[in-house]
Amino acid sequence: MPYRFLADAIVFLHFLFVIFVVAGGFLALRWRRLIWIHLPACLWGAAIEFGGWICPLTPLENRLRSLAGQSGYPGGFIQHYVLPIVYPADLTRELQIVLGIGVVAVNLAAYALRWSRRRRAG
Repeated sequence: MPYRFLADAIVFLHFLFVIFVVAGGFLALRWRRLIWIHLPACLWGAAIEFGGWICPLTPLENRLRSLAGQSGYPGGFIQHYVLPIVYPADLTRELQIVLGIGVVAVNLAAYALRWSRRRRAG
């Protein structure tokens, strides 16, 4: 039971991290110091997508599921949890690159907005 709870907690935290990576730049518009947390998170998220890697949280979740008597899953967190929500097809390398570009583009827009606001104010 505790392993299943921990695996579910990892999924929840992982999902929050993905949301933060994608939309955290807009939070940084409001809370300036958040930039120092968001930028490394965004770089990590983009690197995972562009590199075709699996986040270390995924094997940890699978290990906890195994200890709980459940089966894990192949592939990464995005492929297993997020894509079935957003896309009906399996994750391809091309789609992974598109997702990485999307993360970068959304955050570049957020930081450009932040920079233009700061420039107008100063």
